[in-house]
Amino acid sequence: MLDSALQAFGTGNRAARAEISEGLARAQAMISPKYFYDALGSKLFEAICQLDEYDLTRAEAKIFAQFGAEIAAAAGQGATLIDLGAGNCEKAASLFGILQPKTYVPVDISVEFLLGAAENLSEKHPEIEIHPIGLDFSESLDLPDAITRRAQKLFFYPGSSLGNFAPAQAAQFLRRIRAHDAALLLGIDLAKDAARLEAAYDDALGVTAAFNLNILRHVNRILGGDFNVADWAHRAIFNAAESRVEMHLVARQDHRVSWPGGTRAFAKGEHIHTENSYKYSKPAVADLLRVAGFGHAQYWIEAGDFLVCHARPV
Repeated sequence: MLDSALQAFGTGNRAARAEISEGLARAQAMISPKYFYDALGSKLFEAICQLDEYDLTRAEAKIFAQFGAEIAAAAGQGATLIDLGAGNCEKAASLFGILQPKTYVPVDISVEFLLGAAENLSEKHPEIEIHPIGLDFSESLDLPDAITRRAQKLFFYPGSSLGNFAPAQAAQFLRRIRAHDAALLLGIDLAKDAARLEAAYDDALGVTAAFNLNILRHVNRILGGDFNVADWAHRAIFNAAESRVEMHLVARQDHRVSWPGGTRAFAKGEHIHTENSYKYSKPAVADLLRVAGFGHAQYWIEAGDFLVCHARPV
């Protein structure tokens, strides 16, 4: 059963325009990675998850397949499952069998893509209440009262998306989840060889490059800007000192970009920082959960590469 409670996050959003304009005006220009996810960006990310180089999706799936019974025992059944960054909803749907949620709440910034995925899922699982919510949850976790009043809630944040936040921001974000008096099922990519990490974010087929470049098309629609994708190149590097993969867009030549109320000249070689993806160790994850007010944590690790944990508020 689908109960659409979509909150608009449209391309005309005033806050989005202000945020992007401010980021482009910084000494080091930046665009938040949440703007990757228009309809095309969401499709491109689906493709990234199928790439040979991007093995974290498969590592996470192996954990759920191998330890599903243990995870279900820790998380319990019949909860309201709140899926942050749900995308095509496939990861959460793969857990319906073991978690048996009464209600599924997929949350995503890409509203059109989310609604299509939720409608398809509702047809396959009419026994589950499905409440899709279009929300920029990096800014707010204000959910409808009908959801927050549920006694048993499980936030699901897979795919190492928490890595897009700097550690202090990640702790703050987890505190917002803790404020809902809810349990957490979290997937986190672990630190590993730099060459493997850089390949995962700069694949041979160029899908990740297309994903990164597509952010400029999305920004053009939001700002009314005139970015030319051909003027930019994708770059991914592992910053060992910060334990993070960084994605950048690098200007191929000197040029100027304009939008209503703003303009900026970019010199050849100047870059726009579009994403950080922090990589953790198990002790670092434990510290993060403790600082955020979670405890009673259980951990499952695949080949030292990826970690899934379940934690409850203390």
